[in-house]
Amino acid sequence: MADPYSTLGISRSASEKDIKSAYRKLAKELHPDRNKDNPQAADKFGKVTQAYDLLSDKDKRAQFDRGEIDGDGNPTSPFGMGGGGHGGFGGGRPGSAGGSYSSRDYQGFNGAEEMDLGDLFEGLFGRGAQRSGGRSSAGMGGPQGGGFRRPPPPPPTKGADIRYKLAVPFVEAATRAKQRITLADGKTIDLSLPEHVEDGTTMRLKGKGQKGPGGNGDGIVVVDVQSHPFFYRDGDDVRVDLPITLDEAVNGAKVKVPTVDGPVMLTVGAGSSSGKVLRLKGKGFGKKGGARGDQLVTLEIQLPDDVSVLSAKLKGWSDSGNPRGRMGL
Repeated sequence: MADPYSTLGISRSASEKDIKSAYRKLAKELHPDRNKDNPQAADKFGKVTQAYDLLSDKDKRAQFDRGEIDGDGNPTSPFGMGGGGHGGFGGGRPGSAGGSYSSRDYQGFNGAEEMDLGDLFEGLFGRGAQRSGGRSSAGMGGPQGGGFRRPPPPPPTKGADIRYKLAVPFVEAATRAKQRITLADGKTIDLSLPEHVEDGTTMRLKGKGQKGPGGNGDGIVVVDVQSHPFFYRDGDDVRVDLPITLDEAVNGAKVKVPTVDGPVMLTVGAGSSSGKVLRLKGKGFGKKGGARGDQLVTLEIQLPDDVSVLSAKLKGWSDSGNPRGRMGL
């Protein structure tokens, strides 16, 4: 088990600000989105997050520093014989990161009040271990004993987390419109989407999970960005294929184009071909830091359904160019 302080690269005297700063730095370096081809980074990211969850909780950090729980958030062995390389009586300090509690963690300690210490030490060391200077092991927990104390009761468990799937329309995701969600208790709240929202983005709602003796769990909201009839996403940019007439392509024109912020006028230059891409600045999805991507408009020349008039006008004319020349044809 790794020490959560070591995992974050901080000292045990680190302040809350130091803990948060160290976590942000490591999370930015190890985030799975930036290390898609490095599974080890994802594993380290989980351990860093686990360590931060423990040390950012004042109560859990204090329990860890006192040796009452290990780095996974589990109660330490009653006599300090747990892992982490700190064995021996007296409750050596645990050493691995974060975690949550469950009833399974405590099944071995439910009978601690009825535990016969004499039988335990006889089994470990033989009958000679029961006596030291005429005192039996049963008295070792008292003022005259050898320092053994009953283990502290396990901390109460928090309630379970509740997961919510939040369907967000494409345009509202791009513009970060507030989203209303109904919780399991029937209450509704308005959520602000994060700057770099995308399909699968998760948001944590503190205390909005199930109730438990140690407090409420959290609500975990998973964003599901909906598809759109003609917009589609390309990284932080929004793309759209815009049909134009042959006349608009040949002579140039100002045409109306849809964007996630509403329609705008776009200038199509004379002699524009199908496939030409025009850029509208700042009409895409939000980026980290507050900026936005762009909207990329791909022109598509559409001929009329009835081309007889056009054919008559072009009779006797042919294009001498070779649009397939660059393909070696």
